[in-house]
Amino acid sequence: MFLHFLDELRAAKIPASLKEHLMLLEAMQVGVIENRVEDFYYLSRAIYVKDEGLLDRFDQVFGKVFKGLETDVETQTAEIPEEWLRKLAELYLTPEEMAEIKSLSSWDEIMETLKKRLEEQQKRHEGGNKWIGTAGKSPFGANGYNPEGVRIGQDKNRQGKALKVWDKRDFKNLDSTVELGTRNIKVALRRLRKFAREGAADELDLDATIKGTARKAYLDIVMRPERHNAVKLLLFLDVGGSMDPHIKVMEELFSAARSEFKHLEYFYFHNCPYEAVWKDNKRRWSERTPTFDVLHKFPHDYKLLFVGDASMSPYEINYAGGSVEHWNEEPGDTWMKRLTGVYHSAAWLNPIPEQHWGHSQSIQMIKTLMEGRMFPLTLDGLERATRELSRSH
Repeated sequence: MFLHFLDELRAAKIPASLKEHLMLLEAMQVGVIENRVEDFYYLSRAIYVKDEGLLDRFDQVFGKVFKGLETDVETQTAEIPEEWLRKLAELYLTPEEMAEIKSLSSWDEIMETLKKRLEEQQKRHEGGNKWIGTAGKSPFGANGYNPEGVRIGQDKNRQGKALKVWDKRDFKNLDSTVELGTRNIKVALRRLRKFAREGAADELDLDATIKGTARKAYLDIVMRPERHNAVKLLLFLDVGGSMDPHIKVMEELFSAARSEFKHLEYFYFHNCPYEAVWKDNKRRWSERTPTFDVLHKFPHDYKLLFVGDASMSPYEINYAGGSVEHWNEEPGDTWMKRLTGVYHSAAWLNPIPEQHWGHSQSIQMIKTLMEGRMFPLTLDGLERATRELSRSH
């Protein structure tokens, strides 16, 4: 089996050598790990994988080779976490059962029904399909299932179908000092560079100094302004919720942009831009920047780059009050049109694989608002986006 594992790793273009294979066998022989699949997984991964970019590929090979292999449960004793027990109460439905649950017909009806439930309900409910509760089919509550509804009192997203979320949620700022796993993101962003010399003349111009000295027969030192990237970039970053799994690549992109562009302004938003954005996720409700201020402060020669998965309820895009977190007086598409109307050089980077975009109504809506200028958050997609932003508009 272990030789088959080695062959599969090589077939997947993971550089696994015979020396590493013997090291693995030796480690197992001397009892470095216990006889558990989990321990073997981490040991073999540490030996074979030298590039973090190959981790996903290794997981696929490991699952393929050792599928169905179980550990000796008699040698293990473990306490079941309380969180697991609580999750057992959640409702899990088959696709057929999900199809039987019909969503309410409109946004107005959902909000009106929620208002009536709040007025009528007197106690806690679990299960069922009407009251605000848990583990049920009602449009209101937590840890259940409904095609559309209002999530109340649930830790983290499960189905990704909530129209509104009535919880206080904390988002983290992206780390601009994170070390990049690859320099390729920087290389792709450099397509946007347009250099100009500006500011004080504090850099030695060696060629001009040599020519001037030769011409005048005495030392003639010539200084010039430092050369900077003159491109101005306005970066809008979607944070929280369904964007949490993409934090690593977002931080890499953010860090690369901070190092490549002298004229960079960034703001956070959640799902869709509305009347305000923010700089600090810890103070996103107390220190917000009106979007109109952004439009008035930064001129139209800025290039606008959105980064987000565009995965949300369609109501968030085309309905007033559709935001999951607050009451927005104007729908998201109104603000999207205002932003792209001022900043004609604009693009959207999406971390969701491009082949899955057609299955999401909201992604298609945002892509339409961007006039097709949506690109996957891959190196190829980043290069396509920078080519689009480099065009004259």
